[in-house]
Amino acid sequence: MKKGQYYSGKYRVVNKSKYDGDYSAVSYRSLWERQVFKWCDENADVVKWNSEETIVPYRCKTDNKMHRYFVDLKIQFKNGNTYLIEIKPKKQTLAPKVKTRKTKAYITEVLTYAKNISKWSAAKEYCGDRGWYFEVWTEETIQGLGIKLLT
Repeated sequence: MKKGQYYSGKYRVVNKSKYDGDYSAVSYRSLWERQVFKWCDENADVVKWNSEETIVPYRCKTDNKMHRYFVDLKIQFKNGNTYLIEIKPKKQTLAPKVKTRKTKAYITEVLTYAKNISKWSAAKEYCGDRGWYFEVWTEETIQGLGIKLLT
């Protein structure tokens, strides 16, 4: 994938009985998401899954207001475990390096990271209340599951 280029589109669910929601309206916002959707759709250990159907309320650290977080994935496995998954490049999961020059790009990076931390903290609490798990899947996680990343 070229820097700054994003891929999005509609995902066609094959195993409609496994999709927990409106299977005709599944959209991906990256090729990584599309590949993980395909993995969920085809994986015999996945009982149910959906994308952006679970909404977690959260208070953002950047403006102290309530917002709604549409989690990338909810996956229920055969073993009974349920996971909420966020798919992000690893570099977006790390705190920005402190810079002496506070450029507009740097400030945006800091605000985005703070917003993500707010979302992820709320998602962890939301999952904890339900006996679920929350994870952020990076390229390393996805490849570790044997999912081929398209570029």
